[in-house]
Amino acid sequence: MDRRTILKLGAAVATLPAGLARPAIAQGGPVLRLGVLNDQSGLYADLTGQGSVVATRMAIEDFKVAEKGIRVEVIAADHQNKPDVGSNIARQWFDRDGVDVILDVPTSSVALAVSSVTKERDKVFLNSGAATADLTGPACTPNTIHWSYDTWMLANGTGKTMVAAGGRTWYFITADYAFGHALERDTMAKVREGGGQVLGSVRTPFPGTTDFSSFLMQAQASRAQVIGLANAGGDTINSIKQAAEFGLTRRGTKIAALLFQVTDVHALGLQTAQGLNLTESFYWDLNDGTRAFTERFHPQFRGIRPTQIHAGCYSSTLHYLKAVEAMGGVEAAKRSGAATVARMKEIKTSDPLFGEGEVRADGRKIHPVYLFEVKKPEESKGPWDYYKLVRTIPANEAFRPIAEGGCPLVRS
Repeated sequence: MDRRTILKLGAAVATLPAGLARPAIAQGGPVLRLGVLNDQSGLYADLTGQGSVVATRMAIEDFKVAEKGIRVEVIAADHQNKPDVGSNIARQWFDRDGVDVILDVPTSSVALAVSSVTKERDKVFLNSGAATADLTGPACTPNTIHWSYDTWMLANGTGKTMVAAGGRTWYFITADYAFGHALERDTMAKVREGGGQVLGSVRTPFPGTTDFSSFLMQAQASRAQVIGLANAGGDTINSIKQAAEFGLTRRGTKIAALLFQVTDVHALGLQTAQGLNLTESFYWDLNDGTRAFTERFHPQFRGIRPTQIHAGCYSSTLHYLKAVEAMGGVEAAKRSGAATVARMKEIKTSDPLFGEGEVRADGRKIHPVYLFEVKKPEESKGPWDYYKLVRTIPANEAFRPIAEGGCPLVRS
């Protein structure tokens, strides 16, 4: 790393907004320390960012840790979407700051690096931000759980649906890092499985790409019926905006926003986003439980409604604390991250955001997911009322079958 990156790493916690800096070590017994590691200032900041800290703290509050004699602290840092920065913060947290659990970690290349460090230090990694399904496949570890969504789920939902609806030929615009590669791979498999054809793909530099015009022109030149966007956050927003400006959708080309979340719709506006299909594991207006959570959440996060990533931080924290209690308390949980994750796999999951579920042997959290369509402007009843539910995908169909993932933890 260069000198500037090292200085940023050293200041990662100190420069956080008020309320997120590292607290003094609590007195009076062992303390669980949870570190929220994500993008606090870049293109994924609304999807994750401080909202993930808010959601984590809400779970701790709802578990009533003080009444149960469990002491918990939360810290946070910005990994800048760089694997070297993320892995070095993880080492610092584990080795110097006594962190027991790392949460969130969007950007799959960073998450894969953090997962490896977590295994080395025998701590716990509760991923809800990164998408690559490799975290429960060939890169699975006994210390990592993958919570909210993954690339196989997205491909199985949005990709498979668009092929069945007549999108037979595809061209991919893909963010050139682990997440984009995995999403392209998994969606290509679903396209071909459905009898479709992939005409080509182009890789876009990550991060830093804002002009997607040349990539969109290459996709248009292929005459593909569907342009598959294997990117996320600000990259997806810019891709869709520029596709609309070039009139691609008016000419009959379909846009497959393979990872598209409610904050992206909000940034685009319904006029541009209307009609797009997307697959998510959580929507703020889905039921009474999600609405009640949102009413508490959004005043603490600039009025932004929670994403499936924020929901995953809440749900995974709550389940982790249940495992800590089941193990007999903080001291037992701190001894071994792998043992704590094993206990999390033994206990059925249950919370108001994802409902009933489980954590499989490969670390994949299982729950239903939902195929949505973005509403037309005239269909929306107010701010953030953006989705129409098209179909619920049952938990046993939503994620990759455990036997197909290649996780070395799974016995054949």
